[in-house]
Amino acid sequence: LGIGGLPRGRVVEIYGPESSGKTTLTLSVIAEAQKVGGTCAFIDAEHALDPAYAERLGVRVDDLLVSQPDTGEQALEI
Repeated sequence: LGIGGLPRGRVVEIYGPESSGKTTLTLSVIAEAQKVGGTCAFIDAEHALDPAYAERLGVRVDDLLVSQPDTGEQALEI
């Protein structure tokens, strides 16, 4: 951000306290990446992704790769 953006083709972890805007930031970045032809994956460890909210932010949910792992180990197997 400010120096070329997020690295393409890499896993980016966004973390922070509850209600700090992590999901909104993530979905906004995904929407922008999709606009330029990018493919994105969303690893939803909390099983809390709201597809309607994602669509309101511009995410093409049908084109989004979503994983909802039950354990940290499963999340790393992606």
